[in-house]
Amino acid sequence: MTPIPPGATIGIFGGGQLGRMTAIAARTMGYGVRVLDPSAQCSARAVSDAVIAARFDDPVAAAELARQSSVVTLEIEQIGAASLAAAASLAPVRPGAHVLEVIRDRSVQKRWLRESGFPLGAYRDVASLGALEAAARDLGTPLFVKANQGGYDGRGQVRLAHPAEAAAAWGGLGGRPSVAERGLDLELELSVLVARSPSGQVVAYPAALNHHERQVLAWSVLPAPLPAAITTRAVELARDIAASIRLEGILAVEMFLTTAGELLVNELAPRPHNSYHTTELACSTSQFEQLVRAVCDLPLGAADVLRPAAIVNLFGDLWQDGREPRFEHALELPYVRLHLYGKGAPRPGRKMGHLSAVGATTDEALGRARDAFARL
Repeated sequence: MTPIPPGATIGIFGGGQLGRMTAIAARTMGYGVRVLDPSAQCSARAVSDAVIAARFDDPVAAAELARQSSVVTLEIEQIGAASLAAAASLAPVRPGAHVLEVIRDRSVQKRWLRESGFPLGAYRDVASLGALEAAARDLGTPLFVKANQGGYDGRGQVRLAHPAEAAAAWGGLGGRPSVAERGLDLELELSVLVARSPSGQVVAYPAALNHHERQVLAWSVLPAPLPAAITTRAVELARDIAASIRLEGILAVEMFLTTAGELLVNELAPRPHNSYHTTELACSTSQFEQLVRAVCDLPLGAADVLRPAAIVNLFGDLWQDGREPRFEHALELPYVRLHLYGKGAPRPGRKMGHLSAVGATTDEALGRARDAFARL
């Protein structure tokens, strides 16, 4: 493989916050950046050389992105197959279509994980109300029902607490094919991010500990303050998945730890991940720089934690009723940083940014980030 050196241009499918932060890392390293996004006013517009405003299933626009780029990567999984093929005919696309074909459909992803021998919780594919009612009888409740396509940050998901709620749950998902996952007795949730270059170099970050509220990540700390036996196994699982799927780029593996001590795969994300925003403070190589290195086939950077870090997400609710968050008060605290994503109008539940902090321990880092949040 021939490395793609600084001075070249990286194309990115998606101009949201992940594309924005990847673009910032790429520009710091001397790369040009072009973005394809449905919105000309996307978050990455301010840090990109150009934005191609087009749908992700527009192969003509995808070809134009690739024509202007030395390599193409992504911040979102839902890229049309024809668009990926059009881009790949003109420039390397990393991760490739073979990865997205597995990951972007939850049912296909779970089937691939199961057939590859990776541990999963019990689930059923459901393509009708009758199938959902049968899943509720067979698996028991509660069930978490998730649409196969689209949906993130809790969208496209419903919790079914009782079999009698099946019709309402199915209607809430618009009757879309879905997976019904049996509710688990969870101890906690964690994730591991792995980078793999086309030349085969692999680097894994330590596990992150994640806390969700309303099915959306609220805060995360790195490294996860967990027994070594658990974190070692989590990293091994993530590395094995990255190798099995022939990753080129980065991959976040979300996992569950049950109260019985089982480590189960939740889902995969072949892109930067919210739980690894901490790497900008905790590690010498952020996840965004690591993505640039990986897709350009440069030597991967060190992923060990130099100091514990934490993030707390900022949602549009903070701007509710016309109020403005008091960021100046949060920033009075030492070791705290503010990251805003350059988005338009805030809405409840919309991620607008995050606060990050470092500390001598993960508890101290999280305490500082939460104290800063409380001042908003």
